[in-house]
Amino acid sequence: MSWTDDRVEVLKKMWGEGKSASQIAKELGGVTRNAVIGKVHRLGLSNRSGGASPAKAATAAPKAKPAAKPKAPEKPKAAAPAPESKPAAPVHKPIGRPKLIVTAGQPLPPQPSANEISPEALASVREVEKKAKRLSVMELTERTCKWPVGDPATEDFWFCGLPSQAGKPYCEAHVGVAFQPMSARRDRRR
Repeated sequence: MSWTDDRVEVLKKMWGEGKSASQIAKELGGVTRNAVIGKVHRLGLSNRSGGASPAKAATAAPKAKPAAKPKAPEKPKAAAPAPESKPAAPVHKPIGRPKLIVTAGQPLPPQPSANEISPEALASVREVEKKAKRLSVMELTERTCKWPVGDPATEDFWFCGLPSQAGKPYCEAHVGVAFQPMSARRDRRR
């Protein structure tokens, strides 16, 4: 579908009458509501948000008409809306979520307290960590325990590195700490 002079005139007339983009699209046929909105924008017609009268839209239409007739100048105008669409760019602003990255010198996020983990599991973990391979992140494989030990912001940070259980990311001792039955956790809180 191309925007002929006749179709543009119908669009301007209906837009000036206060018709919606959907109504204009139905009247024109072969064009979507979004295509109508885009053309209105490129023609520089009022957005009617301030309650513009049809007379005001009619005065804006003659200014836009000469730009619509030549085919070559219309293509550069199509690229013009890009700077106006920049208000959508604040996607990169934080949404109010807490920071997940802890920088050096900052306290770590709250960790499970020792009273939430069974004393047997803690003793087992302490013994296993004495035998741990102390791997860096680059040395981990799918068969090594990926349990982190220490503060990631320091040089003393390492991963367990012992053989992991099948289908789990951790060794037997760390699985005992990480994957506890719900009832056991609930009983310790009481």
